[in-house]
Amino acid sequence: MSTTRTLHPAAAWSLVGAQFVLLMLLGFLPWGSLWQRGIDALVVGLTLVALGGILAVVAGTGLGRALTPTPVPRDSAELTTTGIYGLVRHPLYSGLLVLGAGLVVIGASWLHVLAWVALLVLLAAKARLEEWMLLERHDEYAQYAARVGRLVPGVGRIRP
Repeated sequence: MSTTRTLHPAAAWSLVGAQFVLLMLLGFLPWGSLWQRGIDALVVGLTLVALGGILAVVAGTGLGRALTPTPVPRDSAELTTTGIYGLVRHPLYSGLLVLGAGLVVIGASWLHVLAWVALLVLLAAKARLEEWMLLERHDEYAQYAARVGRLVPGVGRIRP
């Protein structure tokens, strides 16, 4: 298997930094009034934050030693296609998006919505870069990606 495609470490870590900044913005931007921020919004938002956090932890645990913050896969890592990875190819990113959606519900501002959309774009790009490298490292990745969605089950499958 060829491992010629990779991402410069500075670029890889810049993506991680941008992801961190967007998540921090979602947590600390001033609250808005796009919708009423009553107890209902707080319960829905906190539920999404908890579910997203749990999903991210389960996904990270499922990767074990293959887990890395950057989109560059570890050379020695096995491809994980079972458990939560049998439903989506990037469940950690899915978890961060669900968590972020909860912060949007709590924050109720256009700035929160824009930060979440930026996070979605960033994580989608990060997933594509990661897949670009996984296709070269794992012969079976193309078949896996053809049957399993990228961030949502059934959505974003790669055509063989």
